[in-house]
Amino acid sequence: MIPSSSESRDRLARPERTGRRDFLRAAAALSVGAVLIPPGTGRAAKPVDSAVLRAQRLAWAGVRLRLGQDTLFVDPLIDPTVWGAALKDPLVPMDVSSGSRFVLVTHRHSDHFDPVAVRQALGDTGTLVCAPDVAVAAAASGFRVRSAPLYEPILLNDFTATAVPAADGYGDPQVSWIVSGGGRRVIHCGDTLWHGSWWRIGRQFGPFDAAFLPINGARFGWRKPVSEVHAVLTPEQAVAAAVVLGARLLVPIHYGVAASDDYQEVPDAEALLLASARKRKVSVELARPGEWLTWQART
Repeated sequence: MIPSSSESRDRLARPERTGRRDFLRAAAALSVGAVLIPPGTGRAAKPVDSAVLRAQRLAWAGVRLRLGQDTLFVDPLIDPTVWGAALKDPLVPMDVSSGSRFVLVTHRHSDHFDPVAVRQALGDTGTLVCAPDVAVAAAASGFRVRSAPLYEPILLNDFTATAVPAADGYGDPQVSWIVSGGGRRVIHCGDTLWHGSWWRIGRQFGPFDAAFLPINGARFGWRKPVSEVHAVLTPEQAVAAAVVLGARLLVPIHYGVAASDDYQEVPDAEALLLASARKRKVSVELARPGEWLTWQART
C-alpha cells in the first residue's frame, strides 16, 4: 500500500520509530511531492514523460521533431530550385504554430543547408545549431547561430542535441546529429558514407529508437576524374550502420532523385534495403515525406 501524505508526516514526526534510511527517503519524497513506496513492496515505476518525442519525415533528408510545443528540424529542404524536377518528393511546409524553434544542419551542401527552409523554420526567434565549420558562414548570412563541437551536448529546451562524426563524399566537414528528449533518442546521419566511428557512436550513445540513414549510394560525376565509388551509404551499408549503432528502427532518407550523367543512385534502393534488413533482422519504417513515424516496423 502507498502511504498517504499524512502518514508520511506522522513518520517524520516520529523518526525514532523508523530507520535512518527510511526517514531520509520519506523526507526526500515530501520535498519533491513524490509518491513513496514502502520498503519491501518493489521499485517505483519509471517516471512518465510529460511530452513524447514525435518525428516527421520531410523531403529528401529532412526530419521534423516535436517535443511538447517545441520544434526541431534537421536538414529541412523547401527550395524547389535545389533539385528541380529531379526530386519527386513533395516539399513539406516549414509551418510552426507555437513554441521554440531550432534547426540542425549536418553540412553546408545546399540539399542539407537550404537557407530558404532554415529561415522559414526558425522564424524571427529560432536558433540554428551547426558544427563550427558551418557556424561562421551561417552567422555571416544573418542566422542566429549556436556552434556545436563534436561530442558536446547542447541543451535546446527539453531537446538535447549532440554532434558526432560523419564522413562526406567530397571530404567537406559533416556531422551526424543525436537528438534525445521525451524518453526517446534518435540519430540523423545526413548523407554520410561508411566510416570508422560507427562503433564508438553506438557504444557511447546507443541504442537508438530510430536511425535516419541515407540509402541511395550516390556516385558523383561532378569531380574529375570520376571515382565510381559510392559517396553515400548504400542500402546494405545503412543496414550495417543500424546494426552497429543498435538502432531499433531504421528510417531511410536521402533517396529518390532521377538519375543524371553526374548523379547516379543505386537502383531499387528501397527493395535492396528491405532485403538486407530482413537478413539482419533490422526493423524498417518507410515513412513518406509528410508522414509522422509510428515507431513500428512498416516494411
